[in-house]
Amino acid sequence: MSVFRIATYNVNSIRSRLHILMPWLRENRPDVICLQETKVEDSKFPQSEFTDAGYHVAFRGERQYNGVAVASLEKPGAVVCGLADGATGDDSPSDEDRLLRISFPRFTVVNTYVPQGREREAPQFAYKLEWFQRLRRYFDRSFSPEENIIWCGDLNVAPEPIDVHDPKRLRGHVCFTPEVWEAFDHVKGWGFVDVFRKHHPGESQQYTFFDYRVPKSVERKLGWRVDHILATPPLAEKSTQCWIDLAPRMSEKPSDHTIVVAEFQL
Repeated sequence: MSVFRIATYNVNSIRSRLHILMPWLRENRPDVICLQETKVEDSKFPQSEFTDAGYHVAFRGERQYNGVAVASLEKPGAVVCGLADGATGDDSPSDEDRLLRISFPRFTVVNTYVPQGREREAPQFAYKLEWFQRLRRYFDRSFSPEENIIWCGDLNVAPEPIDVHDPKRLRGHVCFTPEVWEAFDHVKGWGFVDVFRKHHPGESQQYTFFDYRVPKSVERKLGWRVDHILATPPLAEKSTQCWIDLAPRMSEKPSDHTIVVAEFQL
């Protein structure tokens, strides 16, 4: 058996975070890293940075918004973009820049950037709830919970009160509200285990997102856990640890998110 390490990171513009991401990759050498909100069209994606570091990389993006990428030490098999259900939403003309599925011989990774939702009264919030429904149908028709599947990314949901710094005040936010909890649970109920919570049950003040607008938000622990790594039960049983690395968020000119890492014995 060998240790398999996967990470997820909302970079909030890939080209603006290379000074953080590439040193982190060289130091930590995850087998796979999933990136969201790359904010760059495919023709300008910095592919050579990854190949120079020894990674294969697949990506799909548009200028200035959304965008997903997966870098891996092992050359991937099939690479599929989008939910492939023929539906569209007002937030984007296509969902190919929100979901990227990468297949390997021992497992499959589904990297997602779930819509944020803006405000509960806005059309984008209805689109977010619909997107979760579409994602559940995607898993229904594409896989079985008995397979080795990892679902990760910026899911734009804090599932529990301990996943935000002020649950009473923040309740009703588009990432922390009953409608979103229900939608997320419906997808999770297909057959996923929250790997971080498996290893840190009930542990509070563990956050992956810290708003730029809040002074010293990391130091004051004023954050949200909205970036997740989930796995089907056969794979979750093989998980050995999962942690949040705050160092990227403390770096110069950081993303407002930081990196989540999980390890498995495969």
